[in-house]
Amino acid sequence: MDIKNIALFEAMGAKMNYLSTRQGVLAQNIANADTPEYRPRDLTEVDFGAVLADVTGSNKIRMEKTTQGHILPGGDLDSSRNRKSRMTYEVAPADNAVIIEEQMVKATQTTMDYNLMTNLMRKNVGLIQTALGQGR
Repeated sequence: MDIKNIALFEAMGAKMNYLSTRQGVLAQNIANADTPEYRPRDLTEVDFGAVLADVTGSNKIRMEKTTQGHILPGGDLDSSRNRKSRMTYEVAPADNAVIIEEQMVKATQTTMDYNLMTNLMRKNVGLIQTALGQGR
C-alpha cells in the first residue's frame, strides 16, 4: 500500500503544496516592495466548509463535549483568525502597496503552518509504523 493513497496523507500533502506555493507568492511580494505600482498578491484560502461538504454531503459538524464548560456558548472563540483581515493597503509614494511587515507576518504564519503539517505527517507515519510492528 502506497502512503500517498491514504486520504489523510493526501490532504496533508495538498496543504503542504498550497503552503509552499503561498510562500513563493509572499516572497515575490517582499522582493517587489520597491517596484513602482506593484500590488501584493496572495493565494485564496481553501474553504474548509466546501471541502467538508464535498466529503460528507453537509458542511455541518457536531462537537462532542464531556463537560458543559469545555465549549463557550455558540462555540465561537474570539481570535485573530476569526477577525476579518484588513482589505486596504497603505500605498507608498511610488504607488506601491506592499507593506513589508504585513508580508513578513503572513510568511511567518505560512512557515509555522508548514512545520505543523510536517510534524503531523511525521507523527502519523510513526503511528502507522507502530501499528504495523515496525516502530522504533
